[in-house]
Amino acid sequence: MLPLGTVDRSDDRPPFRQIASLLREAILMGRIGPGEKLPSEAELIEHFGVARMTVRQAVQELRGEGLVRSEHGRGVFVQPQAPIRRLASDRFARKHRAGADGKAAFSVEAEKSGFTASVDRIQVHREKANPLAAERLRVGPDHEVVVRARRYLANGRPVELATSYIPAEFATGTKIEQVDTGPGGIYARLEEQGHLLARFVEEVGARMPHPDERRELEIGAGVPVITVVRTAYDMNDVAVEVCDTVKIATAYVLEYEFAAR
Repeated sequence: MLPLGTVDRSDDRPPFRQIASLLREAILMGRIGPGEKLPSEAELIEHFGVARMTVRQAVQELRGEGLVRSEHGRGVFVQPQAPIRRLASDRFARKHRAGADGKAAFSVEAEKSGFTASVDRIQVHREKANPLAAERLRVGPDHEVVVRARRYLANGRPVELATSYIPAEFATGTKIEQVDTGPGGIYARLEEQGHLLARFVEEVGARMPHPDERRELEIGAGVPVITVVRTAYDMNDVAVEVCDTVKIATAYVLEYEFAAR
């Protein structure tokens, strides 16, 4: 087992916090690399001379920070921290979604960052607009919308949850109401219907995840998330889609470019 240091009995910190600190240092310094397995519970107990519960508390602290993940029957592994660079100034450029090979923004970003992009748990249905969607789409609370919920993955690991709300009249008869929206995604289908996109407005926030979000994103309770609510407008300044996203904070770098005026 690689050198990890020892527990200092004269230290005011409890042993589990010392062990967590030593493991954290090994991870951050690269001595235990992304995707590599931590020493087993038995090895850590023997090395540090502590009780099983002490080791479990230390590992739980790292799990709560998002540094490690547990895989049932296999052990505890270092969570890759390399971020997806989200380029806000370029992510919705028409060139990315054009043509038969058009891609949605997430696929473009993930692949540029060196990840294999995928999406699962796609759900599509109609419902009355909730308050968030109604306000941003400028419709009444009884207005019918098409709801598209999905989970995005990078190299098979969940990184984002997204739910889009599209006025039903813009989606009827299109692939927006199907699981597979086709090349270029929702925005390509909206533009085919004559809604040429002109601008986007995004509201960015941060918070701790809800329990269901933790389960879907497979993260610990101590890992924060970034929230982005985006509204898309066409050339007539009609709001054609609202997308409510929840991203694992450690999985993303948000990059914005502003013109000097």
